Amino acid sequence: MNTWDEIRTAYHVARLGTVSGAAEALGVHHATVIRHIDALEGQLGVKLFQRHARGYTATEAGADLLQVAQATDDQFTQLAGRIRGQGASVTGELVVTSIASLSRLLTPVLAAFQADHPGLVVRFLTDERLFRLEYGEAHVAIRAGAVPDEADNVVQPFLSDTFGIYGSAAYLERHGTPATDADLANHRFVAADNTETNAPFYKWLFRTVPASCITYRATDGRVLRDAMLAGAGLGFMSTYEARLTPEAIPVMPPRPEWTAELWLVTHVDLHRTMKVQSFLRYLKEASKGWDIQSARPAL
Repeated sequence: MNTWDEIRTAYHVARLGTVSGAAEALGVHHATVIRHIDALEGQLGVKLFQRHARGYTATEAGADLLQVAQATDDQFTQLAGRIRGQGASVTGELVVTSIASLSRLLTPVLAAFQADHPGLVVRFLTDERLFRLEYGEAHVAIRAGAVPDEADNVVQPFLSDTFGIYGSAAYLERHGTPATDADLANHRFVAADNTETNAPFYKWLFRTVPASCITYRATDGRVLRDAMLAGAGLGFMSTYEARLTPEAIPVMPPRPEWTAELWLVTHVDLHRTMKVQSFLRYLKEASKGWDIQSARPAL
């Protein structure tokens, strides 16, 4: 049962007697404290605190937990002192998550950053699910779409990624090239399997064409690109990736409503650590050389 974050939170609530006091001591939002207590009580199946107007009082079970947490916290404090004594360094794991289609841009940056810090192990996660930064599943997330609004996260605007519609030569030879939005209803499309996606271009597509037009679905942007190039249907592609994929033929040029805003997201507890700050500075500097918004002219 991986519950140290929740146990540490419960310890501070029991020690200080209030959610606000624990939140201040931990440097987190009060909603995180409440969420951790609720999750821990749910896992243990007992009430750890009596809630009253003046704050929280530990139950008998909560007092037992407090004794264990006290000893663990003392050991952790000693460990932290030893680690701080070693000096600031960028070592251990750096976990970065993003959509897979950004791999061509991010991988060279991650590789170069790791080369500059030989004691660092990079983990680049591109799973479709949303990694929970509050549980330490990633240090840095690069997310697309609407502004992320999870509690306790630090969100910074990053870049804008422009998208157009592309097709393969084989598909366009068989089905022709749509000239207007109305023509799209006569075509096939490859698209995300998740109809609740935050990608603005897919939201537009799902509103614009009949569901029967979306005949090929997948969960990975690279798979969708390959399906489009294999002639399964028309598909969206970032203009940056399209420049690196000459076999992708422009069908409709980028539009403002298809632009995906990219955000750098970190958890407040890790945001100012040496490792995270070093990588954010490195990434921002490297991204100045990215030309992801220029597009090849459409036919």
